[in-house]
Amino acid sequence: MSAVGDGRALSQLLRKLADDVSRDRIAVGDLLHALGDRAIGALLFIFAFPNILPVPPGTSAVLGAPLVFLAAQLTFGMRPWLPGFISRRSMPRTDFQGMIRRVVPWLERAEKLLRPRASVLALPPFEYIVGVVCLLLATVLVLPIPLGNMLPALSISLLALGLLERDGYAIALGLIAATMSAVVVSGVIWGIIKGIIFMISGVFA
Repeated sequence: MSAVGDGRALSQLLRKLADDVSRDRIAVGDLLHALGDRAIGALLFIFAFPNILPVPPGTSAVLGAPLVFLAAQLTFGMRPWLPGFISRRSMPRTDFQGMIRRVVPWLERAEKLLRPRASVLALPPFEYIVGVVCLLLATVLVLPIPLGNMLPALSISLLALGLLERDGYAIALGLIAATMSAVVVSGVIWGIIKGIIFMISGVFA
């Protein structure tokens, strides 16, 4: 089971934060502080996973910006840090609680399967390669590409959970999903380009 921050599983820590009635709002900085030294993997999951689920338009761009910063830090082996304009972003605790109630059941199922194995894939220097992959996926997530959210978000979520639990199998699955994501997104972009070329050629025909 993935342990972060004070040693609790990530699902337990998120529930605790969501149920803290002393808070009116939950800021990104609150998550960063609560998750401790392993915040990068945990936050990568937190910001990526909601994009797998149906979300309002524009959500991926909002959630994708922190992912880009965190993935870059993972790539260069840096401690987790986010600039003020991101760490100060917040949402009402009730909205955060609603999101967590959707995410946690999936996370709890994953935590039952995760355990340290093939851990070389979750340790430096391979960990930095995972960071590069997450950075590329996060960049795709930020862009307004039709159907470009779910597979990159799933890939980052698997990679993040693999890093948290040092589970090389989860990382391998994440890399497979990332490859599939690259194929799908490339196909969508190529389709858009062909459509634009067709429209332009029709105008000047």
